[in-house]
Amino acid sequence: MKTLKLSMFAVAGALLLSFSANAQQTSVAKKGTAKANPAKIEAKPAVKAAATNEAPKNMTPSGITWKEDSFTFGDIEKGKPVSHEFTFKNTTKQTVLITNVKAQCGCTATNYTKTPIKPGETGVVTATYNAANPGAFSKTVTVTTNDSDVNKILTIKGKVIAPENEAAPAPATHQ
Repeated sequence: MKTLKLSMFAVAGALLLSFSANAQQTSVAKKGTAKANPAKIEAKPAVKAAATNEAPKNMTPSGITWKEDSFTFGDIEKGKPVSHEFTFKNTTKQTVLITNVKAQCGCTATNYTKTPIKPGETGVVTATYNAANPGAFSKTVTVTTNDSDVNKILTIKGKVIAPENEAAPAPATHQ
């Protein structure tokens, strides 16, 4: 009986929250936009668009042109980090700023052009892979710019091989 009461309480709470959210959306829709009180609505652009009938901020890809978005190192030696520079050109009519660069994991370090890139200028995102573990790898780097809400994904690939002297352990010596 106690479980039934708890279940009914949970259902009633869920219905109350649902009605409250629906009433808030209706209230915002009647006002025309969410800008009437921006402090009350803090959501991602796609959620704002659904709640306010506005178009998302900028879901078109960035206007910068990348020379390449994937690079394969091939076979690399274990213990020797490798780097690649992904270059791009600002082909927009506005100054572009890279706002964030995030590697998929801690095995990849990044560096990038931190100054504003004017129209026609070029910039760089450098990905450095720490070749610590033997085997194939494929890692991504996500680049965020101020001219689009769509992130650019860069990929580095390769295969880490162990040095030949590591393949077989050295025989033990006795003194």
